[in-house]
This record gives sequence, structure tokens and C-alpha cells, in this order.
Amino acid sequence: MAEAVAETEQKTTAEAVEDALRVYEVGYHIAPTVKDEEVEKVVGGIRAAIEKSGGSFIAEGAPSLLKLAYQIEVRENGKRTRYDRAHFGWIKFEVTTEGAKAVSHAVKNEKDIIRSLVFRTVREDTRAKMKAPTLREVKRTDTIRSSVRRGEAAEKGPVSEEQLDAALDVLTAD
Repeated sequence: MAEAVAETEQKTTAEAVEDALRVYEVGYHIAPTVKDEEVEKVVGGIRAAIEKSGGSFIAEGAPSLLKLAYQIEVRENGKRTRYDRAHFGWIKFEVTTEGAKAVSHAVKNEKDIIRSLVFRTVREDTRAKMKAPTLREVKRTDTIRSSVRRGEAAEKGPVSEEQLDAALDVLTAD
């Protein structure tokens, strides 16, 4: 009897953890062949999938056309297509674990999305802040003068064959 009660409590705790809202983010690449007007419709489909699964929006990065670090190969209509550019965007949202699975499935089934990733994250803003470089003014009080080269100081006139042979003998005598 005690084992049945403990097992029921464990199931209830597991269900409570599954039903808890968690923060997720979906990052996606939309094919560059999709027109700018149509990109918003694709993003609307992702938003609809999030709302359908009971999620709420936290933040969003609007899709923009970017050059990819490497080509992505996708099978379309029975042939391979390679893309070196894509519209990249992201949406941060809060939903249950089951809802996140549903969103991931919906995004993967969208024909215009060539790559996507749904992952668990934190609510806080995690984007890196860009700092503008600070320029320092450098004041010079001394004038910069060129130093005398050692080779030029030694030269006083043309070198004869005998002087050259003597210098070579000294160097090769070791």
C-alpha cells in the first residue's frame, strides 16, 4: 500500500515538472528563394504553432538575409539544392515540454525553413552587447628622428679587393 502511494506521488511530481512552463528559443533559416513579403508569412506560421501549443512570446529577432558560414544542402522536389545565404531569425517563448516538442515538429515540417533548432534557454536577455571602441588621443612631445645605421657609419669610401679578401679571411679563419 505504501509503495502504491509513493509511486503515485512520483508520477504526480513528474507530471508537474512536465506541465511547468519553461523558456525555449527557436532559431531558423528560411530559404533565400522566399520573397521578403513571404518571409513574414513563414514567421507567422511559427508564431501560430507556438500559440497553438499554449505558449507565450518573450522576445523575437526579425529575420534578415545573411551569408552563411558554409553551404546548407537541402533536398527539394527530388533534387539537391545548396544555399549559401538564408533569412535568419529567432523567437524566444515560454511553453510546456510537450508544447516545445509540438513547436519543433511544426517548424521542421515547414517547407520554406531549411534548418531550425529549438532549445531550452533562460528568460534574461543573453545577446552580447556591442561596445564601441574608445579612441585615445596620443600627444607627442618629442620628435622622432631616424637612427644612424651601423652599415652606413662604417662606410667611408669604396672598399678595395684586398680589404674585402682580408675581411673574408678573418671571418673564415675560425
